[in-house]
Amino acid sequence: MDPVVARMVLVQVAGALVHRRGKQVHRRWWVHPILRTRNQRGEYHALVQELRLDALLFHQYFRMPPDYFDELLGKVGPLITMADTRFRSAIGPAERLAICLRYLATGDSFHTIGFSYRVGTSSVCRIVREVASAIWTALVEEEMSVPKRADWSTMAEQFEWRWNFPNCIGAIDGKHVVIQAPGNSGSLYYNYKGTFSLVLLAVVDADYLFRVVDVGGYGRTSDSGSLRNSAFGEALRDGTLDLPPARVISGAEQRGPLPHVFVGDEAFPLMTHLLRPFPGQHHTQEKRVFNYRLSRARLVVECAFGILASRWRMYRRVIGTSPEVAEVCVRATCVLHNFLERKKLQGRRRGVEPNIEPSTDPEALRDAPRMGSNNASRLTIQMREAYCAFFNEEGAVPWQPRA
Repeated sequence: MDPVVARMVLVQVAGALVHRRGKQVHRRWWVHPILRTRNQRGEYHALVQELRLDALLFHQYFRMPPDYFDELLGKVGPLITMADTRFRSAIGPAERLAICLRYLATGDSFHTIGFSYRVGTSSVCRIVREVASAIWTALVEEEMSVPKRADWSTMAEQFEWRWNFPNCIGAIDGKHVVIQAPGNSGSLYYNYKGTFSLVLLAVVDADYLFRVVDVGGYGRTSDSGSLRNSAFGEALRDGTLDLPPARVISGAEQRGPLPHVFVGDEAFPLMTHLLRPFPGQHHTQEKRVFNYRLSRARLVVECAFGILASRWRMYRRVIGTSPEVAEVCVRATCVLHNFLERKKLQGRRRGVEPNIEPSTDPEALRDAPRMGSNNASRLTIQMREAYCAFFNEEGAVPWQPRA
């Protein structure tokens, strides 16, 4: 094509685009007629009010009973209350909380929830983001405050009492939260499972409560890399977590003081305060017992993730929001998990013996670990050997010989 003609065509196309962009888009309605009936026919004003008459159905709908919903509203309400304007009435805090919880509990699209509650799709998106952020802000200090030395010591006592693992201060693991592929992200969020995800790295105590969470790691990053890049991992390396000092285990004084440790799977490195299983498949009976005892304590984090995904069904779908909104929602579900689990703990009778009888299938002992690639120092290897010897001698429990 002649250069002059080509230039004229480009000018005409550019002029047409400018003309189209300059036109104002006239909305057909300021508020759609269907949305105007929200206070009469919207799901919150109709169905939810009927569900309050049946606590079981209300729990199935919001994943919590009515009194917990009201208590949560009392904590979050001041942060999510909006003022009315001259043109429209604001959506009330209770309805905003209901919309957010319904999204977390189902993972339905914003369009679906908008139709049900008779709220615009963009409003649902904004409400979910703002309310989830407010839930985290309102509950984090009370439900997930940074543990102090006394808190770590209490967690160690609980692990020893419930899971027969002394000096254990938490189980650590990562969970991939599946999201839709973010625009222009390349392979940053693409994980080894063939999906796009954010990484939720969590430390869980003996009661299945999240004590530390780090959300937002790229899906392509391994658990070890997520730990290394997180603030928790940095504090663990720098020794600024305010952990209790090494302690002599009762009955094993000859082994000297042993450090308090987190327990993780083979994806994590062996560190002074982080134990992982012996790698490989073929081990002596002593190493198999150690791997099983460690895996038994580590299962609390797997169970916590299972409870989280079972209660908040958004984890069972592909989260169709931006990574930033998905991160806010994940944080909100974690702190809500603690809020609800603490209620269960408070209602549990005191003095009930823990269930310490595990599965004694020898195949479970042999297949627990997989080969890892993390290297460790000689001191950390010796520390793991000391724990291994303890579990096979002074710390042995009656069911081990049957393994």
